Amino acid sequence: MARKAETVVGLDLGTTKVACIVGEVTETGVDIIGVGSTPSRGMAQGSVVHIEAAADAIRRAVEEAELMAGMEVRDVITGIAGSHIRGMNCHGIVAVDKEIRSEDVRRVIDRARAVAGRDDDGVIHVIPQEFIVDDQEGIRSPVGMSGCRLEARVHVVTAGKTASLNITRACNEAGLNVTEMALQQLASAEAVLTRDERDMGVALVDVGGGTTDVAVFLKGAVVHTAVLPLGGNHLTSDIASGLRTPKDEAERLKHKYGCALTSLVAPDEEMEVPSVGGRPPRKRARQVLSEIIEARMEEILCLVRREIDNAGLLHHIHSGMVLTGGSTMVRGLTELAEDIFEMDVRQGAPTGVGGLTNVIANPKFATGVGLVLQAAAPLRLDASADNVVAPDFASITGDHALRSEHPGAWNRFVTWMGDRF
Repeated sequence: MARKAETVVGLDLGTTKVACIVGEVTETGVDIIGVGSTPSRGMAQGSVVHIEAAADAIRRAVEEAELMAGMEVRDVITGIAGSHIRGMNCHGIVAVDKEIRSEDVRRVIDRARAVAGRDDDGVIHVIPQEFIVDDQEGIRSPVGMSGCRLEARVHVVTAGKTASLNITRACNEAGLNVTEMALQQLASAEAVLTRDERDMGVALVDVGGGTTDVAVFLKGAVVHTAVLPLGGNHLTSDIASGLRTPKDEAERLKHKYGCALTSLVAPDEEMEVPSVGGRPPRKRARQVLSEIIEARMEEILCLVRREIDNAGLLHHIHSGMVLTGGSTMVRGLTELAEDIFEMDVRQGAPTGVGGLTNVIANPKFATGVGLVLQAAAPLRLDASADNVVAPDFASITGDHALRSEHPGAWNRFVTWMGDRF
């Protein structure tokens, strides 16, 4: 008898938009069956600043996705970003009794995780980078190996508890249950990066409305994450001020005529710019708009370069950079980034899913699709079984990390982790 399809829902709470993506887990992968998107309210730089307004925007996006998917949404995995996010590399060591068991892996990661904890923060990710058994480095899955000492290098991501609680409360107000939270750039990475890029070294730069989120991967693992408090909204404000036009019109001009390299725009090209206060529209050179965009995007990219360089990783990124997010859909941005970083740059749109691919094939849906893929990954482990049982990722990667009372879930997590390296 055919197994009933499982569904997962990703909720991207951005500063400029709220996107709800519904995915159906199949034997071959994930099909997108519902997409809802609405302008964001009650959000600023990745954080909830007005519960009721945010809940209303969430409700609208979810209703749109429900209508398209033909189902009711209750459980969601949400993204999280903001200046309260902290990412750090930690190291743990434990003694083992000859053969390494999954419990030993649990203990060593828990030991490494303890280094990162702060009273006002909650752990949202504990991501293994590598294991070391008796000085033998580069081990990806140590279970079953023999040794006396087990070490783990992990990347730990923490988020402010207040910010997390506000996201949960806004979702609850909209009638939703938050099963898990994921760092936005790590979710985007699930949708836009290839395994070869992760192995060779890649920088993912997700430029959203309120923040620019950075993640660097080496040898298949996350080695650095950061959130910069600049994004597309700052660019829109620059255009509105520089051209003396309303913000809504500035956003329209950015997408219709915008270019991040002034050298790509002909000097004689003009555009019509609406004025404020009922004044008649004016003709302005398109190069003026490009100069504004180039200045702000150069600032953002230079800050990203400095962040990666300060982490000592700039010269380890051999496969280049991937730009994603709604604010990267500006002509000439990849060329500008190549000039600044002196490496190959491409724009990343979601891949690796079926269903409504023509709807979600847009960088602005990278985080939402990535959240769906992350939520679906444990379900796909047992896709051939009669009953699909998901590892308890909320307890494995959240505040109760590595204290799950479900050893079967932990073993599936270890297997899943090994597959991803």
